[in-house]
This record gives sequence, C-alpha cells and structure tokens, in this order.
Amino acid sequence: MIDEAIAHWREHGWARLGRVATDAQLEALRARADDIMHGRVVHAGLFFQHDAPSGRYEDHEFGRGYVGPSDAYRKIEKLERDPVFRAWLENPVFERVVRAVVGDAVALYRATLFSKSARGGTELPWHQDGGSFWGLDRDPELQIWTALDDAPAEAGCVEVVDGSHRGGLATPLGGTIPRDVVERARAEERTLALPAAAGEVLLIHNHLWHRSGTNATGRPRRAFTVAYMPASTRCVRKRRAARTFVRVFDRPALE
Repeated sequence: MIDEAIAHWREHGWARLGRVATDAQLEALRARADDIMHGRVVHAGLFFQHDAPSGRYEDHEFGRGYVGPSDAYRKIEKLERDPVFRAWLENPVFERVVRAVVGDAVALYRATLFSKSARGGTELPWHQDGGSFWGLDRDPELQIWTALDDAPAEAGCVEVVDGSHRGGLATPLGGTIPRDVVERARAEERTLALPAAAGEVLLIHNHLWHRSGTNATGRPRRAFTVAYMPASTRCVRKRRAARTFVRVFDRPALE
C-alpha cells in the first residue's frame, strides 16, 4: 500500500494512504486540539492565527497570536512541541513513508493544525507550500495530512489541480498563486476535490496547487499537516536569526 501511494504521489502530487488513525487516536488528537485552542494546555512558542471575522483570507490580522479561548483559530503551528501531536507525527506508518521519500535523516519544517470552525472558517485560495518566502535552501516536498474530523466537500475539503506539482513553482516567492496565473492554467476546470473521512491520511506534494473552501456543515473540520524534509535543509533568511529544525525518527530505521 505504501509503495503504491508514494508512486501515485510522485505522479499526481497527492495520494490516499487510507485510514491510519484509530478512534482512540482521533479522540486524543481532537481533545488536545480543543485544549490548546482554549488555553487548557499551553506550550511556549506555538504560533496561532485566528480566523478573520469576514472569513476572507486576505482580511487576516497577522502577528496577533493567541487571542484567548476560541474554536476559530485558522491554524496553530509548532505542534511538534506537544507530546500528543508529536507522537502522531512519528507514528510507524508515517515513518515508513517519510524514510522512503526523504531518507533516514529527517527534520520538520512545520507541524500544523488547520481548522475550519463550525461557524465556517476561512476560504484558502490556490497556493503552493514553498518558494523563497519559506526561507530555505531547498523546498520540502512531502506533507502528510490527517483528517481529525470528516472533511466532505461541504466542509471545505482539500481541492487540488492534479499533477500541477510537475510544473514547479508558479512564482519564485511561492504561496498564493496570482489570479492571472490561475486563469491561464484553467484551474477551475481542472479542480479535483479530495473529501476524506476522519482518520484518513493524504500525501501532498508541496508544489501541488491546492486550496479549500469554507465549512458549511455546522461541525468542526480539523486536519493536522506535517511537512517533512531532509535534516540537511538550512534556513537562509537574512533579516532574522536563522531557524533551526527539529529532527524526527532519530532511531534505527524500521525493518
């Protein structure tokens, strides 16, 4: 199953790994997400970004961080600092995938909870996860995405342009793809929705064009995404101190 999923990911930029999380693991991850959002569990250095009242991505107020107990945090980063999320991102299935793609010396670029609250959340435009904005000497390629809740189309499931990673970055900066580039690529015509049930896992290439809409179900739609990369990757940003990255799977490779 893993070899087939990796082959599909290389060709299409995404792949389904099937259901990996058990009910007990999902319950623990969801409870910990709630505890972090509501301040019952606190870790120094977590990065919080709250939904804008309008639900528009471009209306976010950057730099506010934690604003108090809320279900409406759009994303929370640096979750490798939490033992529950850390245990999940180092599970044996993920380790086999990551070692096959990245190699034996592995670090994290980010470990992030993405949430669309029951009130709708934020619409995320077409984007790629790489480019000079990330400040690295090379782009990571592999992200592993876990649905903590059901993510049907009406909840704002991940949508992709199949195979778009093979074209590389749309702009050197990376991130949000300009509207004119989206229109020239006929992305709307080529959109492929990837609904997922709670516990299912997707492999996503960082250069794959992807987006997600708002959540119309009246229930939370949360997912945990981890970007893995070679441990030799270096931060090249100049304006602030260079980042260091947490190594994972620092144990003998699984047989």
